[in-house]
Amino acid sequence: MAQVTLRKVVKRYDEVLAVRGIDLEIADKEFIVLVGPSGCGKSTTLRMIAGLEEISEGQIAIGGRVVNDVPPKDRDIAMVFQNYALYPHMNVYENMSFGLKLKGTAKSIIDTRVKQAAQILDITDLLERKPKQLSGGQRQRVAMGRAIVRDPKVFLFDEPLSNLDAKLRVQMRTEIKKVHQKVRTTTVYVTHDQVEAMTLADRVVVMSNGVIEQVGTPDELYHRPTTKFVAGFIGSPAMNFIPCKVERNGGALKVVLADNLAFDVPASRTGRYEGCVGKNAILLGLRPEHITETRQHMEVDQRPFDRTLDVTEPMGMETLVYFTIGATPICGRVAPNAGARDGQPMKLAADLANMHLIDDSTGKVI
Repeated sequence: MAQVTLRKVVKRYDEVLAVRGIDLEIADKEFIVLVGPSGCGKSTTLRMIAGLEEISEGQIAIGGRVVNDVPPKDRDIAMVFQNYALYPHMNVYENMSFGLKLKGTAKSIIDTRVKQAAQILDITDLLERKPKQLSGGQRQRVAMGRAIVRDPKVFLFDEPLSNLDAKLRVQMRTEIKKVHQKVRTTTVYVTHDQVEAMTLADRVVVMSNGVIEQVGTPDELYHRPTTKFVAGFIGSPAMNFIPCKVERNGGALKVVLADNLAFDVPASRTGRYEGCVGKNAILLGLRPEHITETRQHMEVDQRPFDRTLDVTEPMGMETLVYFTIGATPICGRVAPNAGARDGQPMKLAADLANMHLIDDSTGKVI
């Protein structure tokens, strides 16, 4: 079994805390993605699991074995970097087999493993080529193959797609997911790209300033964020955050926004938001897809309102619309045939069944 466990792990560079006492349980065969902005500690965490960075405090275990003082070569892990680090004078077969040769693995076993990995990655016809004869995507597959043949307990990926163009990144995301389905090895993957995180992961670990903000499935992070940071980081375009006041409206509640705009809070959320009445620093969070054009048949928790559009961005399958509420810029998503025009008024609807209220003083979703 290849669980990876981090207990109160700290990484300190002199007076700078890069990782601040994180706890994380990664299950056997799970695909975990660490995601966050530059400098959040995700790559440092990966490098500590690999043994490339010393741990300042805490404990890391792989397969139940504490590896704090175990050198990288003895941790039974394989790492794939953003630069492929292929030997230019060796062909693909030799690059993939080199690590096994150093270990003294029998030639027959090496041959079997290399050919199996090549078949999984669809690079069998490339085995005699040198790296200079390969495209960026093919080189990345070779780098993955070199990791697969080692049959490690854990795969570690450090932003492996960042050197590829946008189209190839999409293709390689699919390839990595297919490989994990075939080779069910515990995988820890680092990226700053939340689309990669959401499409690849069984669970996503969102990091910020050296701490874990939230761990959950892509669906949980998207629909049930626990902090303002996660709500704003996951999703593109980002969630709208609108300053508001929560007031009583008879036996119900309403959120009051700028420009005398107010929405009734769904009855199912009244109990949860009761404590927000009269509080300052409350934000209404709505994703762009929950601000749409009004339709003939509205959902029960959709609230209509009018706004003049500042800018529209036709995207083909949808149109992004931009306007303001008070001084806050807002993004919505409408159908391409909804008649959105720059500088023109439009009837819109806010879906409060998907609303979030956030305490801006603590950054917590209520």
